[in-house]
Amino acid sequence: MTAKPKLSMYWAASCGGCEIALVNINEKILDVDAAFDFMFCPCLLDTKYKDIEALPDGDILITLFNGAIRTSENEHMARLLRKKSKLLIAFGSCAAEGCIPGLANLTNKRDILKTCYLDNPSIDNPSGETPKPETEMPEGKLCIPEFYGSVKTLAQTVDVDYFIPGCPPEPHQIWAVVETVLNILQTGAPLPPKGAVLGGGKSSVCEECERKKEDKKITGFRRTYEFVPDREQCLLEQGVVCMGIATRDGCGALCPKVNMPCTGCYGPPEGVLDQGAKMVAALGSIIDIGDLKGMKEDAIDKKIDEVISTIPDWAGTFYKYSLPGSIMKGRVA
Repeated sequence: MTAKPKLSMYWAASCGGCEIALVNINEKILDVDAAFDFMFCPCLLDTKYKDIEALPDGDILITLFNGAIRTSENEHMARLLRKKSKLLIAFGSCAAEGCIPGLANLTNKRDILKTCYLDNPSIDNPSGETPKPETEMPEGKLCIPEFYGSVKTLAQTVDVDYFIPGCPPEPHQIWAVVETVLNILQTGAPLPPKGAVLGGGKSSVCEECERKKEDKKITGFRRTYEFVPDREQCLLEQGVVCMGIATRDGCGALCPKVNMPCTGCYGPPEGVLDQGAKMVAALGSIIDIGDLKGMKEDAIDKKIDEVISTIPDWAGTFYKYSLPGSIMKGRVA
């Protein structure tokens, strides 16, 4: 009897939502179990790191790696699983782009530790201790992973074969990828080109959104708690910052369908290097600041500032999922 190919899943700097997304393929998880030896997943299985280290190189067929690279442990496991896997897939937005953990790149390691361990009102820390990779204790040396100064994507750390977008990836998308792999195993069909985005489209969320678009100009921005958006009109044309125009399609425009704006979790569309820059350019084309005839430059600047100041968190809006993988990668000044 031929041994089943090995499948592993690992979480680095992440929330656990990607593991839940895998379980959300429902009864099809039985097909995954039938086709693969699902042998490593810290969230679900008790396999130890030493068990992975003992495997021959390339022994795991597929590793679904979710989470950004925040600590030395994250990096160690990324390098180990790259070595032990034939195919390493960046699974979900954290691994592919950096996602929410990557917003920490707007500050620095010192200030993060200060906020968490010194200035936090719920912390009792009179000696002012902050975590260190090594601490001498009476019982011996205590070692914990090193907290790095910035967050990186998986591809900024090791070579990645494929990317599956989403925060988290949608169950239908996960199953489509699994079906593709099963077909390859059964028929010998060729693999997708290396570096391909699996389960995502090549255009933008706007292309699969059914809302009416009328090329309206807007004079300011609102958040959805401030009013009830029309369910048929384009959210952006109602003054809601919807990232759909700067986000890869493939999710089925799920957020706009329930009257909420796209926040960008599928990353930039194909050919777009920087999701935030794409969105800023799009907003620049729809902002209406009125008649500029006879106005001086400083007055024009003031009118523009009045409009864009209605967006409360520029970095968190335009780079919520993509900051480490963007051109800037983090704070630049």
